[in-house]
Amino acid sequence: MTTVFEATSRTVPYGEGQVHFHEAGDSGDPPLVLLHGGGPGASAWSNFGRNVPVFAERFRTLAIDQPGYGRSAVGPVTSHYFTFAADAVVAVLDSLGIEKADLIGNSLGGGTAVRLALRHPDRAGRLVLMGPGGLSLNVFAADPTEGTRRLMEFGAPPGPSREKLAAFLKTLVFDQRLITEELIEERYAYASDPAALKAMAAMGATFRDPKTFEDGMLWREAHRLRNEVLLIWGREDRVNPLDGALVALKLIRKARLHVFGGCGHWAQLEKFDDFNRLAISFLGGDRG
Repeated sequence: MTTVFEATSRTVPYGEGQVHFHEAGDSGDPPLVLLHGGGPGASAWSNFGRNVPVFAERFRTLAIDQPGYGRSAVGPVTSHYFTFAADAVVAVLDSLGIEKADLIGNSLGGGTAVRLALRHPDRAGRLVLMGPGGLSLNVFAADPTEGTRRLMEFGAPPGPSREKLAAFLKTLVFDQRLITEELIEERYAYASDPAALKAMAAMGATFRDPKTFEDGMLWREAHRLRNEVLLIWGREDRVNPLDGALVALKLIRKARLHVFGGCGHWAQLEKFDDFNRLAISFLGGDRG
């Protein structure tokens, strides 16, 4: 997998640094952007590394490290994170001469995909959103959710630890066997880096800053989406629970919802084959 990682690795300048991404597939195929979630140590490859070869058989696939994650180091976040990250994705598309792309976004990446579609409507095609941040509004579940609490605890005093990270990762899946010692070690190596901690803190601050936090309430703007949207949820999602899909499903004109039983926040991994088939069918369907 390391060879595949390096062979697909690309960068483009952005902000005070660069955006890193993986590119796979034929350049003549329809472009597809994959956007990962926002947990400690997350990256495009950790969320979508297994999915990339599958999608690359049919799409020009770009798995992007969002600003402050993976190998994307871009300097200060100068607006709400969803806006900042959406503009970074557009910078990648511009560098490759891609006018329009479909997007798959998980959690934080779902929020970035929605903001991109709202901010740059001519650049976004169909959207596949898995437990998307900002768009989900809990109707019955308490806030903050269990997963969100574990996420906030990771960087809280006395500081990050491997145990805190393991506790957070276990809220992401229904099948606890997916949280291996190897995964914990890999994610902790990234998550405990001082630059990564600083970037996560900067990202989180934009969701609380009075000047920017409203830009993260994407559910208030969901009615403006004209894209075809596939919402995918795990029935046992402990980060963005299933009831969070109801408002988006009601407000988005061209939305449909698929729920996986026995699945948490990582549908692309827990329901690997079914997720791939579902997303490919939706993205490749009739656009008339």
